[in-house]
Amino acid sequence: MGSAVAVTGYKPNELGIFTQKHPGIDVIKYTLRTNMIKLIEEKGIEWFIISGQPGVELWAGETALELKEEYPQVKLAVLMPFLEQEERWPEHVKTIYYDVLAQADFVEAITQRPYEHPAQLRQKNDFIIRKSDGMLIVYDEETPGSPQYYLSPAKRKQAHDHYPIIKINRYDLELASEELREQDPDYWAQM
Repeated sequence: MGSAVAVTGYKPNELGIFTQKHPGIDVIKYTLRTNMIKLIEEKGIEWFIISGQPGVELWAGETALELKEEYPQVKLAVLMPFLEQEERWPEHVKTIYYDVLAQADFVEAITQRPYEHPAQLRQKNDFIIRKSDGMLIVYDEETPGSPQYYLSPAKRKQAHDHYPIIKINRYDLELASEELREQDPDYWAQM
């Protein structure tokens, strides 16, 4: 695997997450962190690439930024599909988005104009797959959703190139939830 990994997954509404205090966010971030550390330590990954969409991608962005304390070589790229993608997002999501953008090592819109048509989202998926050496995706085949549009070009690239796709599925998240519960039973008792 090269040195850049695309990270993506479900949007909050696809996961039934509607507040910032939902315990599922901690579970997802814990699982992302575990996988990202493995990629850094075992594969020498330096760059994590997201498009900055709400849900798994922003949580991955926050996680990558937190990892910089332990792994200063880690960098975060935010390649948004178009300008002003956050225009219709709730305020609390915009706050996280702007915070991630402010700390990212590289920020660029793939199409230098606001949203015009769905092709811009396809272009974003294809571009990020082309620019990355592998993918970390929170996705379960049994629960289709928006990540499948990212997975298709990744599988096409995988058919021709060495392009590892690491999937975090529902079972991985359940296991992470149990690990977190064992580490801090008091935290989970408050939920």
